[in-house]
Amino acid sequence: MRSKSAKPSGDLLEELQAALSHGTVARRVETLRRVTDLFIGNAVDYSDEHTGVFDDVFHCLVEQIETSARALLADRLAPIAAAPPKIIRTLALDEIIEVAGPVLSTSERLDETTLMEIARTRGQAHLKAISLRRVLSEALTDVLVTRGNEDVVQSTVSNPGAQLSEGSLTDLVTRAERDDDLATCIGLRPDLPRHHYLKLIAKASLSVRRKLEAAHPELADEVSRAVQQAAQRVRAAAMTRQTEMARALVKSLHEDGRLDELQVTTFAEQGKFDETNAGLAALAGVAVETAENMMIESRTEGVMILAKVAGMQWSSVRAIVAMREKLSGGSQTDMLTLRDTYEALRSSTAQQVLRFHRMQSTTSAA
Repeated sequence: MRSKSAKPSGDLLEELQAALSHGTVARRVETLRRVTDLFIGNAVDYSDEHTGVFDDVFHCLVEQIETSARALLADRLAPIAAAPPKIIRTLALDEIIEVAGPVLSTSERLDETTLMEIARTRGQAHLKAISLRRVLSEALTDVLVTRGNEDVVQSTVSNPGAQLSEGSLTDLVTRAERDDDLATCIGLRPDLPRHHYLKLIAKASLSVRRKLEAAHPELADEVSRAVQQAAQRVRAAAMTRQTEMARALVKSLHEDGRLDELQVTTFAEQGKFDETNAGLAALAGVAVETAENMMIESRTEGVMILAKVAGMQWSSVRAIVAMREKLSGGSQTDMLTLRDTYEALRSSTAQQVLRFHRMQSTTSAA
């Protein structure tokens, strides 16, 4: 690799400052263009020391140029992976979005700390630019989802490189109940965990049903059945490889006689929705789909019915309820009241309710 010679930073800065102190705006812009050309033309060959010299030169120049020239510099430096880091940070922090935008959305030289600082303090235009980056960390995405307006949030969710935390997903799925466009964006993400997808579908199905029934009240029953069947087809199509593996594992444990209440409780304590659901279904003697429908209900009765039929102790039920609350982001349940309700629930009553759920599943599938 060639080694580019470079004058000491101080000498170069002195020459530039002497020339710029008496130069016109056009002269300063032309100087910036030439320095930028020089850097971009040989960026891959420069050492860190040489890049540092250019960093100092760029800083000297941007203090004396107008917005349009800074914006042009940002456009040209943003795609360069080895761009001088200090000038990249300066451009990213610029309050003018025409200057900051290209760097915020494209530059790989921009560090996470600076991105977080800008995401927490700047306006929606800057947030939108950040949302377009090739990769977004969970921490950065959390800030965008929390501070961003509708446009920023949708842009973030639509970005396949955005890593969404459990907290952000919970918030987004809740928001999607009132925003069909957002619901679509979330539902199209291939990395959306199944429990969030099921909650999203359940809420969306209810919204669609109400709209259709309001438009055609004479067809309410037919519309309801059609929407329910469509939701079931979508749910089946959403089966992920992870879900398949989880169900296969539980099936193997059950067939080998190794699946018991302790194992299901362990799954719940580890936050493993698919394994917990499949294990509870096996112990209760119901189809996985039936248990899944009962598990994602907003109320806890479904969990208690399944657990009572499976003969589980309260400690196991508490672990499953806690898992549901953590995954869904719902309000905390009064565990003492729930315990009293569970202990008062008779097995015969639970069996009757479960038969009703089975009947509903069979009718819907017909």
